[in-house]
Amino acid sequence: MTVAMRPAASACPACSAAPAAEALADAAQPSDVNIVLSLPSIHCAACISGVEGLLGATDGVRGARVNLTLKRAQIDAAPGTTAQDLIKVLENAGFEAHELDSTALRATETDKAGRDLLMRLAVAGFAAMNVMLLSVAVWSGAEGPTRDMFHWISAAIALPTIAFSAQPFFKHAWTALRAGRLNMDVPISLAILLALGTSLWETSLSGEHAYFDAAITLTFFLLAGRYLDHRTRAAARSAAEELAALEVPRVSRVTDTSDGAAEEQVPASELAIGDLIRVRPGGRMPVDGDIVDGQSELDRSLLTGETRPIYAGPGATVSAGEVNLTGPLTIRASAVGRDTSLHRMADLVAVAESGRSRYTSLADKAAKLYAPGVHILSALAFAGWFVYTLDLRTALNIAAAVLIITCPCALGLAVPAVTTAASGRLFRKGLLIKESTALERMAQVDTVVFDKTGTLTAGAPQVVNLNDHARRELGIALALADGSSHPLSQSLARAIRTAGIAPAKLGNITELPGHGTQATWQGQTVQLGRASWVGGGQSPDTCAWLRVGDTVAEPFRFADQIRDGAEALVTRLQENGYDVTLMSGDTTQAVEAFATRLGIAKWIAEALPEDKAAKVADLTYQGHRVLMVGDGLNDTAALAGAHASISPATALDAARVASDVVLLGQSLDPISDALDTSRTAIRRIRQNFRIATWYNIIAVPLAVAGLCSPLIAALAMSTSSITVSLNALRLK
Repeated sequence: MTVAMRPAASACPACSAAPAAEALADAAQPSDVNIVLSLPSIHCAACISGVEGLLGATDGVRGARVNLTLKRAQIDAAPGTTAQDLIKVLENAGFEAHELDSTALRATETDKAGRDLLMRLAVAGFAAMNVMLLSVAVWSGAEGPTRDMFHWISAAIALPTIAFSAQPFFKHAWTALRAGRLNMDVPISLAILLALGTSLWETSLSGEHAYFDAAITLTFFLLAGRYLDHRTRAAARSAAEELAALEVPRVSRVTDTSDGAAEEQVPASELAIGDLIRVRPGGRMPVDGDIVDGQSELDRSLLTGETRPIYAGPGATVSAGEVNLTGPLTIRASAVGRDTSLHRMADLVAVAESGRSRYTSLADKAAKLYAPGVHILSALAFAGWFVYTLDLRTALNIAAAVLIITCPCALGLAVPAVTTAASGRLFRKGLLIKESTALERMAQVDTVVFDKTGTLTAGAPQVVNLNDHARRELGIALALADGSSHPLSQSLARAIRTAGIAPAKLGNITELPGHGTQATWQGQTVQLGRASWVGGGQSPDTCAWLRVGDTVAEPFRFADQIRDGAEALVTRLQENGYDVTLMSGDTTQAVEAFATRLGIAKWIAEALPEDKAAKVADLTYQGHRVLMVGDGLNDTAALAGAHASISPATALDAARVASDVVLLGQSLDPISDALDTSRTAIRRIRQNFRIATWYNIIAVPLAVAGLCSPLIAALAMSTSSITVSLNALRLK
C-alpha cells in the first residue's frame, strides 16, 4: 500500500493526530511507503513528541504522525525503509512498538455520532432559551394579538429546531415501530410530537396556552442524557480486528533461482502452504510452520504468557505471532492466512464478544416495562376525558400532559448520569471505563481471574542475585550482554550499569543464535548464555549462565517483579468475599511458587489461549460472574468472554480493546476501587429509578385528573431530571 501523508498542524497534539483517512485521501506517490506501528506504551504529549522526533531524525522517514488515542504512529517513508528498522530505533529509546497491517484496519474515523449529538444539543439549548424568553412575556400577561404573535414566533423557532434536534429519537422510534416493538424513544417521540401538535392547535385557535417551550426543553434534556450516554461508551474497535492487524503484512519468501536461493518481499496474503519464509531476529512469525534452518530463541509471552525464551532449532514448530529473538530462521509454512493460530484466536475473541453483547442493561430492562405502560395510560386518559367531556381539545391536552409528565427523561438520565459521574471518579484514580455497561457488570462480579505475566507482575525479568558476583565477573558479563539483543541480556546489562560497573575489554565478541554470546578475555574464552551451552547446572529459576575460562559456570538468576499493589489487592479481594484464581501460560513450577507467594489457592499453569477462554466459560456456566484481568494476546479471548474485564495500559492493543476497563497507572490498587465504585453506582442507578417511579406515582394521577397542563407537566419532568442528575453527582 503506497500513500503520501499530508502535513497538517494539530491544535492539540496531546489529544489527537490527523486521522489515517486523511492520509489515504491524498494523492499517492508511487515511491512512498506507508508504515503503521502500534505503540502500546505511549501515554502523554511528551511521548508523542519523543516518538515523532526519533522517527523524523531517522534516514528514510519523510513524515511521522502519532495518534495518542489509537496509540499508533503513521509513517511516510522512502523506498527500502522497513518497519523493523523503525521499531529498532524506537525500542532503543525505550518505546515498545509493533507493526500493524494497515489494510486490515479500518480508516480512523472521527466521532461523528458524538459531534452530531452535541450539535443537536447546542441547537436545542439555544432555541429553548429564546422560546423561554418569549414564554416569559406570555406569562407576564400578554394577551390577544400580542400573545398570538409570541406563540407564532415560538412555533417558528420550535418547529425547525425539533425537526433537526429530535431526529435521533424519531429515527429510533420509527425503526422500532417498523419492527413491531416498542422502545424508550417511542413515548419520547410521541410526547414531543403531541406537545407540538397541541401547541399549534391552541395557537391557531388563539388559545391562552402553547407548549412550544415544553417540547423544546424536553428535547434538550433528552439529548443531554443521550449525549452523556454516548460519552460513556468507547468507540472501541473490534478486538478481533486488532488481532488480525498484528499479523505481519510483508514477509521475506525464499525462492529457488538459477543462481541459487533468493529472497523476495511479498504480501503475507500471497503465501501458500509449503512456502519457505525467512524470519530475522526481532521479527514476528507470519505463519504457523516448522523450522527447516537456523537456531534461535523464541519469545512466546504475548501468545502463551510464558516468560522464558524458548530454544528453537530445525524441526521445531512455531506459531504466528511469536517473536524471533536471536538468530535468523527459515520456516516452512504449514498454515497461512485464516488457518493460523493467531486467526483462530481472533475467532475465539469474536465469539466471546458476541456473547457479551447479549447483556441487557438496567436501562433497557426499564424501557421494556415502561414504554407500553406510558402509551396505554395516555390512551386511556384521552379516551376517558373525551367520553366524559366530548371535548376533543380538552382530551388531547390531558393526553399530552400525561405523555409529557411520564416521558422517560429521568429514566433516560438515570444510567448515563451515574456512569458519567462514576467514570470521572475512576479516571481520577487511574481507570478508564470503555464500555457503557461495564459498571453494571462489575457490580455483579463474584470471581476474579488474574493472568500472571504482565498483570500481577511487571512483565520484565530482573536480576535478583547481582551481589553474588564479583566486580570482575560483572564487567565481563556486561560486555557480553551488550553484544546481544536477547531480553535477559538487555535486562542484565541495565542492572550492571545501574550498579556502576564498567564493561570489561573483550575481543572477538560473537553471538551464537539460540545459545548465547562468547568472546575472549585475557586469552580465555568467556561465555554468557544457556546452561546446556556453557556447562551450567539445573535451576528452577530463569537463568543466564556466565563461564570464564575453565571455571565453573555461575548463574545470573532472574525473576519477574510483582506489580505494585498486587499483594494488597489479592488480600483485599479475598477479604471482601471474592473467589480469586490465577491462570497463566507459564510453567507449573513458576505459577505454583507465585500463587503461594500471593496466597492464591486456585491456580492453573501452562494454559493456552483457548484453555483460558474455556475456563472463563466454564465458570460462567457454573453461575459465576467473572472479572478477568489480563494483558496479553493469550488473554484476549478470556477478556472478551468474561462478564467484565480489565487490562493494564501496558497491555497489547488487542487486549486493551477487548477489555471493559483500562488501568492507566502501574499500581493495581484502583481495581478494588473500581469494584467498590461499581457497586455504589448501581445503588445510585436504582435510587434514580425509584425517584423516577415515585415521581410518576405522584405526578401521573394529577395529570390524568386534568390538574396539570402540558407546561406544568414539562416543569415537573424537568424537576425530576435535575433531581436524578444531582443524585448521580453524589458519586463524585
